[in-house]
This record gives sequence, structure tokens and C-alpha cells, in this order.
Amino acid sequence: MRAITPFLWFDGNAAEAVEFYSSIFPDSEITRITYKPDEPAAGSVLTIEFKLKGEEFIALNAASPFQFSESLSLMVLCETQEEIDEYWDKLAEEGTPLAAGWVKDRYGLSWQISPAEFFELMDNEDMEHNARLMAAMNTMIKFDIEALRAASRGD
Repeated sequence: MRAITPFLWFDGNAAEAVEFYSSIFPDSEITRITYKPDEPAAGSVLTIEFKLKGEEFIALNAASPFQFSESLSLMVLCETQEEIDEYWDKLAEEGTPLAAGWVKDRYGLSWQISPAEFFELMDNEDMEHNARLMAAMNTMIKFDIEALRAASRGD
């Protein structure tokens, strides 16, 4: 396990959420499950350690007084539009599309499905260029890589 690992507290549906995420992302696996030792839920899932795209996570399965919020999101950097479309569409299913690459999934967890090259495009000292890029981004719900490239070129 890595020294810093995202720990996600689900309200009794951790196993369902982990299965959902594992069905979306390649290089995903459940690496360990622990079980509650005490009644009334003895033997039910307590934690699930898992990987998505090779990245480690832990899900807690317990009644939760807390909700996920957009102040924390998981960013997925994508190389192609097809990758963006696939992840976005699956996470948005029964979820809520937000803006500029953000989507809240059916479990309330926020994701940013972003083109990997966006930060490279923004790494530019020309503020007019960056303003065009940001203006284009702000019109999008799901990212469109070609539209971002066009804005970067000034088309």
C-alpha cells in the first residue's frame, strides 16, 4: 500500500460502488476485503482495498453521516476523446454531469474526466491564448479535445 491512499467512506454500498468503478476502468482489481467482527452486521464487508487504473484506494462500508462533495474529486487524465467519452458516459449514468469535465457519479463521488494535454495547452505565457482556452473550456460539460485544440490555435 502507498503511503498516501484515498480512503472513501460509503454509506453501506461500498461493495456495489467498487464493482461499478472496477467495471469502468482498466487495470482494476480488488486486492483485499475485511469483514465486520461485531453484531449486528458481523461478517459483512468493512473495507475493500482496490485499484483503478493501477491506483490504490480503500472503501469503507459503514453508515455515514457524511456526504461526498465537489471539494474533493478524482481526476482521470485521458489520452483520447474515446477514452473521455467512455469514462464520462459510464460515470454519468444515473449520476449528474456538472461542468468543464466534472461529473458526480451515482454514489455522489465527483470525478474530473480531462484530456491529459489540457495542462500542456495551458502551459503558455500568452494570456490571450490561455483566455481563449479557458473560454472554450467553460462552454463544455464533457471535454471536447478537438475544440480545445482549436481554441489553442485561435481557430
